[in-house]
Amino acid sequence: MNTNRELNYRLYIQTEEDFRRTEIRSEFARYDDIKNGDIEKVRKNIIEIKAHYYEGKGMLSDSLLKNNQYHLAIGVGIIARVCIDGGMKHNIAYTLSDIYIRRADKCREPQDIIELTGTMMLDFAGRMADIRKEKGVSLHVRRTVDYIYNNLHKPLTLKKAAEHEHLDPSYLSKLFAMEMGIPIKAYILKAKIMTAQNILIFSDFSIANIADSLGFSSQSAFTAAFRKITGLTPLQYRNRYSEEYSLRKG
Repeated sequence: MNTNRELNYRLYIQTEEDFRRTEIRSEFARYDDIKNGDIEKVRKNIIEIKAHYYEGKGMLSDSLLKNNQYHLAIGVGIIARVCIDGGMKHNIAYTLSDIYIRRADKCREPQDIIELTGTMMLDFAGRMADIRKEKGVSLHVRRTVDYIYNNLHKPLTLKKAAEHEHLDPSYLSKLFAMEMGIPIKAYILKAKIMTAQNILIFSDFSIANIADSLGFSSQSAFTAAFRKITGLTPLQYRNRYSEEYSLRKG
């Protein structure tokens, strides 16, 4: 089925109504807060979400209840994948996702879905906080990981991360590699690529936009780094896995 006609119409309506989607960086920063187990940040995000729930979101159904249910299903799917990347067991993340989708299906008021969304976000964040405690990572390394995820849109370096922690770069490099099992430079690139994977699957942002939002110098540099880690170009990845996700949820 060709969707160009409807796409062009809806884009025109959005322009006429001055509709603006949520900015890509702020949207995925909220997912990173959950992944990092930062419960206080998640609580603040929930307050903001509740106050502006319908701003920057597309209408997925003429029914407000179904619209909110669909948005929760999409959101919890992204969060489950993000948390798997952060160390949550695959079966736990997806089973938890299924639980909240089923709970949403039983809701009868749109506001109930909004409340459930906050509960879901805190549930995942709390579990991720427990996972991070179990790993026994030092305060310096935990804060460095937070710094990395909070600044994925910038060109990150060991020197900048060390300055943030007021540490000697060589010391932080050794400490990070010892506790995380991966050099900090490789971790930064992996974090950017994993975030890009989620954006590619769960959004329609252009590859150029994603490259820019994650601090790559160019789309070609992003594509080369993405292919090095995943074995696929960003477009190949999007085509393969967005279809698989749709089939799984459908």
